[in-house]
Amino acid sequence: MSLVKRNNNVWLPNLLDEFLMKPDLFGGVQNLGNNTPAVNIKDNEKEFLLELAVPGRKREDFNLEVDEGVLTISSEVKSENEVKEHNYTRREFNYSSFKRAFTLPETVNEDAIKANYEDGVLSIELPKKEEALPKPKRSIEIG
Repeated sequence: MSLVKRNNNVWLPNLLDEFLMKPDLFGGVQNLGNNTPAVNIKDNEKEFLLELAVPGRKREDFNLEVDEGVLTISSEVKSENEVKEHNYTRREFNYSSFKRAFTLPETVNEDAIKANYEDGVLSIELPKKEEALPKPKRSIEIG
C-alpha cells in the first residue's frame, strides 16, 4: 500500500484551470472540470455536429440558447434522497450543473439548429447556410 500526499490548497487547482483553459474549434473556451461533459465536433459538408456525453439526464434537464452568434448549452440537476435508519432521517443531496458556450461560425444557419438526446448523448445539428455549401462542379463552354 502506498501513501499519497493530499494537496489541501483548494484554490490552486481552480486558479490554474482559469489560466490553462484552451479555446476550442468554435472559439469558445473549454474547462473540463468534474461536471463538464466532453464534446465532439464533426464538420460535414452540410453541417457541424456537436455531441456531448451527458448520461443519466432527461431532455427537460437541458437548456440550449443562441444569442448573437453564441450557442450556450447548460444543465442543472438537483436530487434529494431520504433514508430512514433507526430513529433518525439521513438526507443526501446531489447537485450537478454545467454550462458550455460556443461561438458559432458565420456559416451556420442559426434558425435551423436541431437537438436530440438519446442514450446519454446530446446531439446538436448546426446546418450550414446555402452559400457555405460546396458548389457542384460545372463545365464552362468556350465561345
